[in-house]
Amino acid sequence: MGGETIIPPTFTSEEEYSVDQDFSLPSLSSLNPTLLRDYLRMKAEDGKNESDRLFLEEFDKMGPQSSSPDFEAYHKRRQKVYKEVLQSYDQLRVRSMSLNEAKYKVLSYFPGIWIENVGGKKFSDYDVPKTTSLLLIGPKGCGKSSLVNKISRVFEDDNFAPERAQISYNPSVGDGTYYLQGYMIPRGSASFCLYDSRGLADGTSENINVIQNWMNNGVRHGEPVIRKSDDSSLRRRMKFKPRELGWKFCRPQMVNFVIFVVDAVSVLKSIEGHGVEDLLCLQMINEVFKHPCLSFKDDKPVVVITHGDLLSIADRVRARVYLGELLGIPPAKQIFDIPENHDPVTELTIVDMLRYSLEHADRNLPYKNWVMENVRKVPLFSWLCVLAMLLGFASGMACMRYLHMRHPRKSEFKIVWHTIRHIW
Repeated sequence: MGGETIIPPTFTSEEEYSVDQDFSLPSLSSLNPTLLRDYLRMKAEDGKNESDRLFLEEFDKMGPQSSSPDFEAYHKRRQKVYKEVLQSYDQLRVRSMSLNEAKYKVLSYFPGIWIENVGGKKFSDYDVPKTTSLLLIGPKGCGKSSLVNKISRVFEDDNFAPERAQISYNPSVGDGTYYLQGYMIPRGSASFCLYDSRGLADGTSENINVIQNWMNNGVRHGEPVIRKSDDSSLRRRMKFKPRELGWKFCRPQMVNFVIFVVDAVSVLKSIEGHGVEDLLCLQMINEVFKHPCLSFKDDKPVVVITHGDLLSIADRVRARVYLGELLGIPPAKQIFDIPENHDPVTELTIVDMLRYSLEHADRNLPYKNWVMENVRKVPLFSWLCVLAMLLGFASGMACMRYLHMRHPRKSEFKIVWHTIRHIW
């Protein structure tokens, strides 16, 4: 914050890459799979283009599928995606010089500021919350609590402030976060709040039940996240701890958008087939992510991959592209790589991710129900007065009709015989 000088990060020789190379390939229809593999390997060994090496690794796993008629289109599409993801890292390095400007746009946010006035709708037509609520979900140990601390640190003026979210040192010992924890960003603000949640369980159905409850009924700070599979002692400890009952007095907040956190290392292990556990975890992520309850109209959650600092740039690109294909979202625009680094590029990635989430939260705000709004605004006494007037009017009309039927008016037609005699 302030007017500090921002120095763009530098990459080691192993992480140097370029996107200014030619990505064209000769016509694949004239090459058999063996020649094509040799061609890609020759280009990859030149070391000039990172995407060639990445695509060769994926191509080697495809086997006989490379001879299918659709392979050329698949290859071009895949290579274009790799190029876009690689370019995103270069673009971040350039844009990091304007980090403070990007921060200011998020710091000046208030709910509804990015509403799109389409279809004749105005700001007053939307049900705008006082605070925008962003829910973080993901498997245990994926780095949700660490992400909360990194986000908070980006907007803190005090570099020595303690971390706000409790981090699990050894995720294999327990599930880490057992209660929903809300964190206002920035600290002391009321613009938007991050809700850290308990790690997803191994079973998809159990996860869906918990998430559907949050999406339908809202989230409350301090609420215990209890599962049917929890043992009885854990359930009792979470339910009846006296100092943990304060969550019942918190007003539930409707979730406005979802941030799905995934460990990049686990994704890479599943790609390389290192273990059944990682494959099952990725399958669970895919099923939960694609469940309709997490989507806002057509907008799916934003994805954050963590622990990228343990991987090379090439492996981080592979993880993003693979997740993009698996989840059906653009990896260069909707999957954000946020490693355990403290540099302008990482901070800008965090800011970009938050802006994406907040913009889509505002875009999907529900419309107000004007009839119910007016009903709630009119006092009960006024409604009783209106009802009494209507009853009085109805009673008066009934009396008039009764009298009219009881005493019918005499005919006004009268024959003037004197005039008739004079005429004759």
